[in-house]
Order: sequence, then C-alpha cells, then structure tokens
Amino acid sequence: MDDSKEWPEVEKAGKERRRELVLQGAAVDKRISSNGGLNPAIYSLTLLNYLEISQCPSLTEIHDDIKHLTNLQSLILCRNKLVSIPRAIGGLGSVKVLDLSVNNLRVLPEEITRLAELNTLNVSCNSLEALPEGLSQCTKLSTINISKNHITAFPDDFYSERLDLLSTVIASDNSIQELSADVHKLSALKMLDLSNNMLSEIPSDLSDCSKLKEINLRGNKFKDKRLEKMVNGCQTKSILDYIRAGSRGKGKGKQGEDGDDAEAGGRNADKRKRQQQRKKKKKVDEEDEVEELDKMVVRVLHVSDAPTALTVKVSEEMKDIRPYLVCCMVRGMNLKPGNALKRFLMAQTKLHEDLCGKRTTATIATHDTQFLKGPLVYGAKPPAQLKIVPLGRKEVTAVELMRQLQLEADEQRKQKKRQNVSGLHKYLQLLDGKALYPCLLDADGNVISFPPITNSEKTKIRKTTKELFLEVTSSTSLQTCKDVMDALILKMVELNKFTAEHKEEVGSDGEGDTPPEPAADGETASETSSELIIQQIRTVDQDGNLKVVYPSKTDLSKDISNLTVIW
Repeated sequence: MDDSKEWPEVEKAGKERRRELVLQGAAVDKRISSNGGLNPAIYSLTLLNYLEISQCPSLTEIHDDIKHLTNLQSLILCRNKLVSIPRAIGGLGSVKVLDLSVNNLRVLPEEITRLAELNTLNVSCNSLEALPEGLSQCTKLSTINISKNHITAFPDDFYSERLDLLSTVIASDNSIQELSADVHKLSALKMLDLSNNMLSEIPSDLSDCSKLKEINLRGNKFKDKRLEKMVNGCQTKSILDYIRAGSRGKGKGKQGEDGDDAEAGGRNADKRKRQQQRKKKKKVDEEDEVEELDKMVVRVLHVSDAPTALTVKVSEEMKDIRPYLVCCMVRGMNLKPGNALKRFLMAQTKLHEDLCGKRTTATIATHDTQFLKGPLVYGAKPPAQLKIVPLGRKEVTAVELMRQLQLEADEQRKQKKRQNVSGLHKYLQLLDGKALYPCLLDADGNVISFPPITNSEKTKIRKTTKELFLEVTSSTSLQTCKDVMDALILKMVELNKFTAEHKEEVGSDGEGDTPPEPAADGETASETSSELIIQQIRTVDQDGNLKVVYPSKTDLSKDISNLTVIW
C-alpha cells in the first residue's frame, strides 16, 4: 500500500517541486517495513539534487528506478541495512557525494566507477572485501572512506596520477597487507589513515607525497619496531623523515675498509665487536628516548577524591528522547598558545563528521567549568519553552532558533545555488517531529546545551579556559557515548603533546588582546607538560541512583603503547 498520505514528505516534495528530501528515523522505517520498501513515488522526483534516506533498518535494497533521479548531486543512504546497490547507480552522472556507510554491503557495483563527478565516497562500516577496479576514472574524487570493512588491498588502478585531487584516504580497521610504492602518484594526498590493518612495512615512496600532513599507522605490526613505536606518538613529519631515511636497517654507511684486510683480521674482529656493542647500546638508548618522548599520560581522579565534583541528574522522560549521556572534567589542556584552540575545535568537528556520523550517532559539547553551576540536570523541554543563548547569538527559544537556522539554510541555497548547506544547518532534520527537545540545565535552570544542535555562549571554551566539562549524548547506546568520549580524550592528549612540543606564542593566531596571565603556583609559563587530568563525573537518575560514572576502569583501555592511564 503506497497511499501518498502515509508519505507526506514525498507528497510535499512533489507538489512544491523541492530539490531536497530527507527521510530518516523510526517513523519512516515503520512505513518501509509495512510497505515492503520505499514509496515508488520517490523515484519520480526528478528535480531532487539531495536525497537522504537513513536510520531505517528495514531498508535492504534500492530499486533500479533510482536511475531516473539524474539531477542528484548528493545521495545519502547511510545507517540502513542495505545488502546491495543497483547497477543503475552508474547512470547518476551528477552525483558528487555518495554515502553508503553503516549498511550490510559485501560488494559494490563496478558502475560506481562511472560517476565522473564523484567528489566524496563513504562506504565505511560495511562488510566489503574489495573495491571495484576502475576508481581512477573518478578523476574528481577528493575524499574516500572505506574504514571498518574487510578489505585486503586497494585496487591496482587506485594508485593513479589521474586521481590528482584525492586528498583524504580513510582506510582504518581493515585487513590491508600492503601499501604500494606507487602511493607517491597520489600527489594531492593530505591525510592517510591506515590504522588497525595488517601492514608490516611502509614504502619510502610515501615520503614523496609532498602535501601529506596527517598520517595514522597505529595498530599495525611493523617489522621495524622503532617505526611501530613512532607511529603511536610522533608527528607526521617525524614519521615521514624516518621512512624517507629508509627506516631501521636500511641506508647504513659502508663498513670500514679494514674489514677486508686479512692481515689485520683479529684486530678488526675486535673492532667490529666493539662497534656492534656500541650500536646495540645506541639502538636501545634511541628506542628508550623515542618511547619517553612519545609517552602520553592521562591521570584519572576518582569521584570519591572530589566530593564537590559536579553530578548530572537524568530526568525520567529522557529514556524515550535521547537517553544516553556520559560526562567528565579535564584539566591540563593548554589552549593558550598559537592555534591550539582552533586545532581542538577542528578535531571536535572532525569527530562529529566521522565517528559521530554527522551527529546522527552522538553529539559532543564542551564547556568552561568555571561558568557552570551544579548540580546539572539532563532533561527535555517543549521547543517553545526551551530558551538558550546559542554560540554567537542572542537568547532565543528553540522554536525561534530552528526557524532562524531554516531561513539561513534557505538563503545559503539561494546564494550558492546548491542544496547542500553547512554548519548547524546540516542538523536541523534531526529534530523533525519531536515534541520535546533534549537539553542540559545548570542549577539555575539555564540551558547550557541543546544537543544535537548547539551549546551555550555563556559556557563556551576560550583560550583562557583551564578546566573543561565534556559531555557526549546519544540516542544509540551508552557504549557509543563512551567510545566517542574515549576518542575525544585521546585526541586531546595528542593535541596537548603537539602544543607542548611546538613553541607557539600565546595569541599568535590573532585571537584576543588579553595579555598572558602570570603562572600560578606550581605552574610554569612554558606549559611543557602534555599530561591531562580527568575527573570522573557521576550520572544519576532522579532518585540519586548511579547510572554511569565516566571514566571507569573499562574506559580509555585501547591498546595504544605510548598512552599511560594512571588511576
């Protein structure tokens, strides 16, 4: 039964000749399940240039009729249960963004390689064992994410000079055994993530990728043990310099000519023995030095050691709205020098785009603890009653904020003549049809966070922030919150280490005119330590019963050799 009244979004898009359609969530999934698939009318909306169908476990296939949507520029089919993609997809010649992540795909049709305008391809979190040959035909490809699959190798033509715009390759959590020496042909490569694969060597040719700024090789068992240690903590430049030199055991100087002198055989044997002993000692010293320099430390303060620590009470109604929440406080994050604050905010944005699934899976919010007044309450309010001072704006109700953002999104589309929007405008549909909006309130009832949209200007972090309050919320699972928080803290300690190693001037990015504050007792002006101190935060129900404490002993437990967690 395909009564158009059951698909009001589709009917509205057709009547108003809309160019964008978003279908997601439990209500849509129920319709797909009862109808045995999508409403066929969707495939007649030939004006669409943005189509998103996501978070629908009942959606297992897309009909061949999708070939009629020839104006599509963005096709988002993530977080469903798709087991196949029709070959007809190759006829969507205008598609620039194709997101098939978090499905049950085992194979991709070769016709994908016909998408000549394709800029971004995301097939992460599937069960793919290989990519189709011919990706080099997608000459406008800029970003590809194939993480969390079962892929053993890149196609032979992937290392092609034709892919001269390819800047980001995310291939973590696969079974890739080899990186070809032809990787240097990817001249635009800026970011390469091959973490948690089965690599044993890295070709020196990788160092010829002149634009490469970020590389992640963690979780591989390299033959070169020094390289294995370096990839767990050193910056990209240091790793590439080491690879360029040929890694350990390669590029060594010649032995002394006396080694061939039979008359001095005995003396030379002793000499070589002493040289080998010195080299062995030097090797051990170098490895110890690298290990010490690369060490990152997280110190956890137990909640019992801080009786005045903040607590968060979760209201009963949240179980049906956005039930999962973890929080903690962080000290020792140095945001003053140079671009430290910008780097942190960019890292948070990247986590939102990747691990948080563009905020559909989870949302991060960060606050300056000095502006918080506890205890905090995680609850919900009707849109007209929820008031917040959003980042960079004046106080508004949630209804007014959503209206403003929608108007801004429409204006963006008109000005840029495209359907995709940026910033907060990308997340408006996540609250469609909600009678209550989630929010985090302080002791005075002020809303300090409105997930997944924004948090408050009143508690925003600044260069002078010394203690951060971190929150992660999700409608998916508690473990999702913990995984995201783990990743955020790990990124913070990495950034703190980078800041400590690079002596940037305070305010060198042009932000703020406030002179540097004098160092407090026990604090040095240089802020050379990268150690972070994490204060546990308890989340309780309305009766005060413990729901979760973060971090617990099972958190922050990833196998990262240079990360030390002190309890």
